[in-house]
Amino acid sequence: MKDRYQTLRLVLGDQLNSQHSWFHQVKEDTLYVLMEVRQETDYVSHHIQKILGFFAAMRNFADELQKQGHEVWYIGLDNPQNTQSLTENVSALIQQFSIQQFEYQEPDEYRLDLQLKAFTESLKIPSESVSTEHFLCEKEEFQEFFKGKKTLVMESFYRYMRKKYDLLLAGGKPLGGKWNYDAENRKKLPRKHSCPSPFTFSNPVSDLFKMVSEQGVSYIGEVDPETFIWPTTREQSLALLDYFLEVCLPLFGTYQDAMSENFWSVYHARISFSLNTKILSPLEVVNSVIAYWENHQEEISLSQVEGFVRQIIGWREYMRGIYWAYMPEYSSLNYFSHTRPLPSFYWTGNTKMNCLHHSIKQSIEHAYAHHIQRLMVTGNFALLAGIDPTEVDAWYLGIYIDAIEWVEITNTRGMSQFADGGIVGTKPYISSANYIKKMSDYCSGCAYDAKLKVGEGACPFNSLYWDFYDRNRPLLEKNPRVSMMYRVWDKMDDADKQSIRTQAQTYLNTLEEL
Repeated sequence: MKDRYQTLRLVLGDQLNSQHSWFHQVKEDTLYVLMEVRQETDYVSHHIQKILGFFAAMRNFADELQKQGHEVWYIGLDNPQNTQSLTENVSALIQQFSIQQFEYQEPDEYRLDLQLKAFTESLKIPSESVSTEHFLCEKEEFQEFFKGKKTLVMESFYRYMRKKYDLLLAGGKPLGGKWNYDAENRKKLPRKHSCPSPFTFSNPVSDLFKMVSEQGVSYIGEVDPETFIWPTTREQSLALLDYFLEVCLPLFGTYQDAMSENFWSVYHARISFSLNTKILSPLEVVNSVIAYWENHQEEISLSQVEGFVRQIIGWREYMRGIYWAYMPEYSSLNYFSHTRPLPSFYWTGNTKMNCLHHSIKQSIEHAYAHHIQRLMVTGNFALLAGIDPTEVDAWYLGIYIDAIEWVEITNTRGMSQFADGGIVGTKPYISSANYIKKMSDYCSGCAYDAKLKVGEGACPFNSLYWDFYDRNRPLLEKNPRVSMMYRVWDKMDDADKQSIRTQAQTYLNTLEEL
């Protein structure tokens, strides 16, 4: 290490993009800094696998930069000189190495963006922020696309992105004649169907785990520190992508909504951690999927590929655009004025409701659940039960390894909890037990009966579903997408409706006992 550097460049833990133009050329007068800080471990209670995953990936990235000849300063969580603040650490390095220019990549979280902007305004040296060179749609481009439109429909944005990057098109028109094959991607796993074993890693992170524990970091979840299963390098991330292409892609779309007690990853790619830390880029991922399909069209249908591409260049980019268009107000939206606290079983999985038990226990064990488990099980129940969306946000942000606020809060407060009143979703995504029974094997082993609305052993989802519509009628009855539910409700006998309300209230009063 030298005593002086011209430029200090900050790399955040979700900016591990080795393809970034910063790293194309080795500059001896430029120092890169990565840091582990309590500021980031403590703002919510994170899953231990999330903490270890970020730290391991950051350390591997720093090592790779050094091997390429870059000057790197890495501040570990237990470093005695660590102030545990991003900006205080940067300030100390500016002093220590007589830095003349500070640079950083634009953060993807609003709170960090505010922090770094305020910090640079206080500096006496020049500073510059640059793009992360990761996302496919710039913030301003997103807002311009929806300018003047009454609704922000994801499908129109998705088609725009397909055209922009010429993906799955022929002569400007969608391959197969359809833009969207979502209707073909909603099948339950057949009985006795066997999914492939998830491709996992055995990364030893015992030293990291010991350090985090000794530093007194509070965390949730479980981990085997001898065999950490998630990818922590670009090489491993690409290997996981290859496994998805070769083993899971042929049936990904068909069963992407399916849930199972026995197969926690089904046919999902599980590359969201690699994407959200920017180890992989969205364009290289979708291009790899499309190229693989083009060479294997006899075994893989177009619907499998389109469903995947839609998630990456449609939904993921759309959610990021929503985040930056509506923050910081978005983080406090609460359309239904829900205030009930999150039940304690969300942190333990100790509930007699089998669907929630399995989805939560899986999250505790693997820091992972796929989108339907998040939306239609844990999120569905929280919405039906009237849980405060701020508490739901904190749970989702903490428990999943891929959760960073820009993608978490839009999916949680928007899509899952409808707390934004319809910015993201055109209706609340709720269901009775019928949907869960249709898409999973959870109900067969449950203490509750999915067929019963009221009475002993009636599934809580059923009465809570109708009670939700009833109590929120002033806010929802004019929504054309849910008007049919009110027609069904209105046709019920008054006595039946009262029984449902009573059953729902009983469950709401005893959430901790369910």
